[in-house]
Amino acid sequence: MSGPATSGFAARTVSFVNHPAGPKTIFFWGPFMRWCLVGASLKDLTRPADKLSISQNFALSAAGFISARWSFVIIHSFAAANFFVGLSGVAQLARIAHYCYTQQPVAQGTSR
Repeated sequence: MSGPATSGFAARTVSFVNHPAGPKTIFFWGPFMRWCLVGASLKDLTRPADKLSISQNFALSAAGFISARWSFVIIHSFAAANFFVGLSGVAQLARIAHYCYTQQPVAQGTSR
């Protein structure tokens, strides 16, 4: 395949790679990895709540919201990624809390 369509695609690819905020810089990979954390947290929505870590999701929420505040000084898209990292952590914590509060206590000497 050759022609104007191919050369246009190649030019856009080279332009993207060599952009000041392209994949050769931290300005690309920082937000990219934050969005990967959001994706991983969304994937965890399919896991049972009893298999989720409270401390991990609390740390994820705190890091996301704290970083979102400071990201507004730097880059707004990075702030959005951090905000959604925090939001996804809070969603998981809510699932854990709901699971813990809806479990029936087991009486002494009996099994389920």
